[in-house]
Amino acid sequence: MIEPKDPLAAAESAYARWLDWGTRIGLILLIASFSAYAFEIVAPHVPLQELSRSWTLPVDEYRVAVGAPAGWGWLELAARGDYLNYFGIVFLALVTALCYLRVLPLLFAGRERIYAVLAMLEIVVLAVAIVGLAGGAH
Repeated sequence: MIEPKDPLAAAESAYARWLDWGTRIGLILLIASFSAYAFEIVAPHVPLQELSRSWTLPVDEYRVAVGAPAGWGWLELAARGDYLNYFGIVFLALVTALCYLRVLPLLFAGRERIYAVLAMLEIVVLAVAIVGLAGGAH
């Protein structure tokens, strides 16, 4: 593929390619992890037979009833079938930041400083949200 000579067009093209591939990879991760869970290839933290007894509970009661972690605590259970799908979700949440990281050098090289600063600020906002500093995540 030939890159456009216009720096903004080149950045847009790179962003679009990375977004396209990122969402495809994320979808594959979601399908694979759900399949591993649904077909019981990977043992879940909460067995399917017990799930229906607790899924109508409010979230705080559900977490206590099944021993579900909060926030990034899911990483401790990441190898379990019902938490495996979080990898796809996290990957999809990171795709935008990865796209911005990809276009940042193109924006600086094309002397598009305002767009580069906006991309950096977007990366910072996304990073803050990811680590939960913006509130709401525990």
